[in-house]
Amino acid sequence: MTTKHQMNSTSNKSIVGDLINFRGLVYSPINEQGVVFLFGKIAQDLNMYVEEIKTGFPDCIGRRFSGKGWERLRIEFEHKSSNFKAHKHDPDGCDLIVCWEHDWLACPVEVIALRDVIQTLPNPQVLRPETAREVTNESALEESLSKLDPGVRATFKMVDGVIRGLSGDVWRKYGDKQVTYYSPKRVFVYMRFRKKKGVRLTIFTRSKNIPGVKQFEFERGGAKWGGITISSEKERALAGKVLKVSFQRINAALEANENTGWFAENEAEDE
Repeated sequence: MTTKHQMNSTSNKSIVGDLINFRGLVYSPINEQGVVFLFGKIAQDLNMYVEEIKTGFPDCIGRRFSGKGWERLRIEFEHKSSNFKAHKHDPDGCDLIVCWEHDWLACPVEVIALRDVIQTLPNPQVLRPETAREVTNESALEESLSKLDPGVRATFKMVDGVIRGLSGDVWRKYGDKQVTYYSPKRVFVYMRFRKKKGVRLTIFTRSKNIPGVKQFEFERGGAKWGGITISSEKERALAGKVLKVSFQRINAALEANENTGWFAENEAEDE
C-alpha cells in the first residue's frame, strides 16, 4: 500500500536539465517555462525587447532591431521547435519560434535555438551585489582601438568598411574585444583584434568551403563556421570576396529557415 508520505516523495522528485551555469541559470531548460526564463535573460543580447507576454497563441509580441528600426515579431516559445508542429500552431500566425533545441529542420518559421545562442554570449560570473562591476558598453571600441598597433587599426577600418558596405541593412554591435556584425537578422561575422597581426574573423560558411577560410570541424559545433586572419595586403584583398560569400550564404540560410548557430547540422544543399 502506498502511503501519503511515499506519494509526496515521488511528486517532489527534482528533475533538471544539463549543467549550463549561464547567468544564474544552473541547468538547461527542460520545458517551455525554462525557455521563457532564459529568453528573458538574453533578449537584449538578441537585440529585442518585449511588448507583451500572453497565455494564448502566439505567446509573445516583441520587437527586434533590424539596423534601421524595430521590427514587430509574433513569438512562440517551445522547448523543442518540433513542439510547434505537435501543438498544431498556424505558421502564418507566428514570425519567430524561440526554443532550447531546434530539431525541426523543415520548419517554415524562423527559429532561434537558445542552446546555440548562449555559446556565443558573455557569461559574467554571478557575484555578491557589493562586488559586482558594471559591464563594458559599446563606447569601449574607440578606447580599445586607440591601444592597438596602427596596422591593426588600419586593417579593422578596411574590413569594417567592407562588411558594412555589403548592404545598407548590415549593422554592428561592439565591445572592448569583439565586434559582431548582423545581416541584419543574424550574426554572420565575429571580429576579434590581434595585437600585431590584424584581425581574426569567424564567419558563417554554411558548411561549405570558401577559398582562404579554414572550415571549422568540431565535435561540439562550428560546422557551419570558419576562420580567417586578415593582416597582409594579400589577405586584405581576399577579405572582400570572402565576406561577400558569407553574407550571401547567411541570407540564403535564413531564407531556407536553416539553423545558423554554432550547433547547426549540415543540412544545406549545394548552391
